[in-house]
Amino acid sequence: MTTPTAHTLIPATDRSTRLAAQRRSLPDFPGVYLFRDARRKVIYVGKAKSIRKRVASHFSNPSTRGSQEMVDQAEAIEFIVTQTEAEAFLAEQNFIKQYKPRFNVRLRDDKSYPYIAISLDEDFPRVYFTRERHRRQRAYFGPFSNAKRVRETLDLLGKVFQYRTCDGPEPGRASGSPCLDYFIKRCGAPCVDYVSREEYRRGIDAIVGFLSGRYRQIELELERDMQAAAEAQEFEQAAAFRNKLKAVRSLLERQRVANEAVGTVDAIAVAAEGTDANAQVFQVRDGVLADRQSFYLENEAAREDPEVVEEFVLQYYATSPAIPPQVLVPAGLDPERAETLGEALAERRGGPVEIRHPERGDKRRILELAERNARLALDQDRLRSEHRRSARIDALEGLQDTLGMPTIPMRIECFDISNLGETHTVASMVVFEGGAPKKSDYRRFGIREAIRDDFAAMNEVLSRRMAQYVAHRERSPHEKSYDTSFATAPGLIVIDGGKGQLSAGLDALDEFRDLGVVVVSLAKRIEEVFLPGRPEPLVLSRDSAPLQLLQRVRDEAHRFAIEFHRGRRDRAMTRSILDDLPGVGPARKRLLLNHFGSPERFVQATREDLEAVPGLPGKLARDIHWHLRKTA
Repeated sequence: MTTPTAHTLIPATDRSTRLAAQRRSLPDFPGVYLFRDARRKVIYVGKAKSIRKRVASHFSNPSTRGSQEMVDQAEAIEFIVTQTEAEAFLAEQNFIKQYKPRFNVRLRDDKSYPYIAISLDEDFPRVYFTRERHRRQRAYFGPFSNAKRVRETLDLLGKVFQYRTCDGPEPGRASGSPCLDYFIKRCGAPCVDYVSREEYRRGIDAIVGFLSGRYRQIELELERDMQAAAEAQEFEQAAAFRNKLKAVRSLLERQRVANEAVGTVDAIAVAAEGTDANAQVFQVRDGVLADRQSFYLENEAAREDPEVVEEFVLQYYATSPAIPPQVLVPAGLDPERAETLGEALAERRGGPVEIRHPERGDKRRILELAERNARLALDQDRLRSEHRRSARIDALEGLQDTLGMPTIPMRIECFDISNLGETHTVASMVVFEGGAPKKSDYRRFGIREAIRDDFAAMNEVLSRRMAQYVAHRERSPHEKSYDTSFATAPGLIVIDGGKGQLSAGLDALDEFRDLGVVVVSLAKRIEEVFLPGRPEPLVLSRDSAPLQLLQRVRDEAHRFAIEFHRGRRDRAMTRSILDDLPGVGPARKRLLLNHFGSPERFVQATREDLEAVPGLPGKLARDIHWHLRKTA
């Protein structure tokens, strides 16, 4: 792919005149275009064989209400010219990942999908669950849509192929003896040389083959090893290979969905309705359903199924380490677009990729199965969402009645203080909108003055919240310093604590209260709700929806404050302890923290624990131990 050239078109004074001028200047070449709104935020990224014609189609004939809304919000257009349409496909995905535009089809929570990783850069590789970014010299399989199924797969691999689960680049524990995994036949114990490096690597190669879908090859290898062990009269070893072979065959037979001649294919189906969509990926290897994954998509512009399929395929394989030679898709995708999509994937794969719609046979049956699952998953998700939405509205209406509020508290803010003695006092502000967390509006505060008094700390943080609201009334939403969370007035403020915390916070919130904002506190002891001017607390039934909503808000504020407090405390401990150690630089600091997991465990380590740290010289370990004891 050649380096594309970016162009930002010069805006005119009037919006319609400006956009018309920009559209006339668009090139009749393949490439990527970006729509930006009034705040210069990218709201849509598109690719086209002809940028000028494709952008014109958005303005002349918006296909859905979401598309019309996107056009109405567009204030400027940028474009990038590429040599081919396939390059435009790949460039589009990079921009979607970078900007997360509202009107593109996107995987929900795309950062959190799990992978199975194999540390091939180590002498005795580990096989582990991860959500980390891909690291060099490590094999990754995924992304998977279900963390539970990933762990079940790892459990099966441990039973059949036996790999080590200990942390660190070298196998073993400080005790020098095998762990429980060896005795329950989940690991061959390379830590005590019960299995050679070559033999252990053979097991890892088999795991790579299994995860890659080379099932028939694994069957033949296990059968060959079993026969070789029997001929050598190593009957115990032969029995172990026989048991592995049975386990693999049993699994494969349960998951066989087609003849082996089907080969390696992925069947991708999509069901879209309004702004919601579901995509199913059926991975078939040697006729066996290796995995079935379900992804929920954000489809803000309510695009039709073919467009959703196209964008999903590109996003899915942008994060998937393995691309099959053939991808089955539903009918409706334009043949020319399918060919270009195959070219884009082929560039990533380093080999040909065919995108096709099967008309008959096993492949047609597999795709139909994926389509049925996509529709069922979408219906179930919409039903669950509707039940959750209805329950949240009921809870908010109950809270309105209970607190005597004139309107439903659509925005709830909750504040909590966290400290440890007199150190690192912090506060949290969490926001619920419509009864659900709005994490983009969460804010954290480091307490500056009132570090010894929780009441004064609560007064300080609420005063700062109020001051931010007042300051934002003078700011334009287009300013960089404008913060939507601080600029929005809540309907209800919840303070974590009792009557004392409520009294401490009321003085700081006079302007909010003049606007009709209700302020209450929730005490943990027996979940009492304190209201201003009311001497007795309000005690709600434990199973009442309003109390449970208040508890969720309070617990989330507490979690968020604790998380912030621990982070600051750990950073402070890391600076005060590890920075003063003799012979410990940044690399060894990371080594020690990775090995012990936290500063607290490091401080409690014995000399033997330190000497057992892989990669740490024995003399340095003893010097660190002496230094820790001296400063204790």
